[in-house]
Amino acid sequence: MNKKIITTDKAPAAIGPYSQAIEAGGFVFASGQIPVDPATGNIPEGIEAQAKQALTNVRNLMEASGLSMENIVKTSVFIKDMNDFAKVNEVYATFFDNDFPARSCVEVARLPKDVLIEVEVVAAR
Repeated sequence: MNKKIITTDKAPAAIGPYSQAIEAGGFVFASGQIPVDPATGNIPEGIEAQAKQALTNVRNLMEASGLSMENIVKTSVFIKDMNDFAKVNEVYATFFDNDFPARSCVEVARLPKDVLIEVEVVAAR
């Protein structure tokens, strides 16, 4: 199997033994993106701002892969509180045109750096 490591300084650096993204078999598998501003290391307040930053990090990672948000075929969204589902959807919808990827969204007990959201994607070349 041929695989390519994808990295960018426009998304948070890996904080463990993993890659930001891997391309293999015509797909890009991106690690979960949390809402850390890669330029400052800051985490914005509130679910809407955190969702926007996490998805901006996803978009930047896609661009580093030579792709766009339109190439994403599957997303996994992890949120701290399912009561934020509607707010997350509002922000999420602004990052895609009409053809939304398949998606799962689950509430989790805790996320890295105690953020409110993490977004993981798979894109097709």
